[in-house]
Amino acid sequence: MSMLTLTPGQLTLEQLQAIHAGGVTIALAESSKADIAASAAIVQAAAAGDAPVYGVNTGFGKLANQRISAADLALLQLNLIRSHSVGVGEPLSPSVLRLMLALKAASLARGASGVRQVVVDTLIAVFNAGLTPYVPSQGSVGASGDLAPLSHMTLALLGEGEMLVGGKRVPAGPVLAEAGIKPLTLEAKEGLALINGTQTSASLALHGFLSFEPVLESALVVGALTVDAARGSDGPFDPRIHALRGQPGQIDVAQYYRALLKGSAIRASHEEGDDRVQDPYCLRCQPQVVGACLDQLRHASLVLVREANAVTDNPLVFANDGAMISGGNFHAEPVALAADAMAVAIAEVGAIAERRIAMLIDTGVSRLPPFLTSNAGLNSGFMIAHVTAAALASENKSLAHPASVDSLPTSANQEDHVSMATFAARRLQPMIQNVAHIIGIELLAAAQGVEFLRPLKSSSALEQAHALLRAKCPSIEVDRYLAPDIEAATALVTGGALSAVFRALPGDLPKLWVPV
Repeated sequence: MSMLTLTPGQLTLEQLQAIHAGGVTIALAESSKADIAASAAIVQAAAAGDAPVYGVNTGFGKLANQRISAADLALLQLNLIRSHSVGVGEPLSPSVLRLMLALKAASLARGASGVRQVVVDTLIAVFNAGLTPYVPSQGSVGASGDLAPLSHMTLALLGEGEMLVGGKRVPAGPVLAEAGIKPLTLEAKEGLALINGTQTSASLALHGFLSFEPVLESALVVGALTVDAARGSDGPFDPRIHALRGQPGQIDVAQYYRALLKGSAIRASHEEGDDRVQDPYCLRCQPQVVGACLDQLRHASLVLVREANAVTDNPLVFANDGAMISGGNFHAEPVALAADAMAVAIAEVGAIAERRIAMLIDTGVSRLPPFLTSNAGLNSGFMIAHVTAAALASENKSLAHPASVDSLPTSANQEDHVSMATFAARRLQPMIQNVAHIIGIELLAAAQGVEFLRPLKSSSALEQAHALLRAKCPSIEVDRYLAPDIEAATALVTGGALSAVFRALPGDLPKLWVPV
């Protein structure tokens, strides 16, 4: 198992990918220890003083005017975690929890939160032991931090909450003891620092972003295969067209398609004698549509990497001048807007894929047999497989409704505008699965379409994609039970097999994600 050394404030997308995937342990740069100690000293001095300081010796939210005695400061933090652990719903996945633990540790280690070193060390110890705190997925509005989910995570660190072991909820105390981890005991402000922050919504959004990567790569491969199945032109991918518009994602997607189609005998076969003047938009506008989606996703990655490096609790400690300032960095609006943009992009990748399937089964457009079957009438072919794709694309239209515009005031109107970032990010997973199934159906249809053009061959890359499918699913000569084929094709989309085809393309192609 490899070790990642994280420098607080300088986490990279590549490091976040490794944390999300698992199989690594983490450590923080030694330089962070001095910053942690300096900010902790400021908080400890405030706790020992007479002046009211929010979250140190006062209540929280609407109860901030309630002064807490020095004898009760530790109990105040413990009660905060207990009372805020009110989440419901299915638990967050281990990959999301890995991100949450790492992001919270890195944020606290920047030395602006006032916690002791032991708080950061406990987060890292739980991560490195491979433990998964039980954290319900629902209950945060993404405003005063992801309070409920981060409280469940913290309660597990205290030994009072629960862990997931083998998919089952078990008391956290014995799990920590078996791992040799001493349960955390909170001091002034530490509970507040642990649960204020956007680490749940940011982790969910990163989970969506990283989960969509193989699906997007597969959509590019399968979209190119559909171009060949429909004997589409590669003229719309000419670089001169896209240079005149200047949209980076569009330019790059056109280059991907040129690489995927290079050397196709199918394409070469209709360069002359084809009376069609223009292809349907679902073929020729792929760079414009998918390229625009890629630009949105690239922007989201910039926002999310910034957020992964951010300090988002409250109040913040500035050790250089001893100041503690209350603000609103816990408001997750940047994450909410990024997740909403991602949702629209994800939906559009699926929407244009559904249109490509519809085009392939329409003999008047594709010039292939009706519904991609040789004996239409007796056989229905891909008629209802397309209906499934249409249902999934339509479902994503509803899921793509922006969550960030649905602010609902909480905490007796103290938190009067909230981001809904946690749901904005959490809803990406069903959308991604819908798109993966649509691409899986398109792969089956495009492969069938190409076979009607034999003995002509597609490009080397696309023939490789075709072979991957046929190793799992034979050609559909007559109607058969298709649901298992759809699942097998979808597994090629989500499991990385088609991504490998994309990543192995020759030439100096632009990276899918810009360096962050």
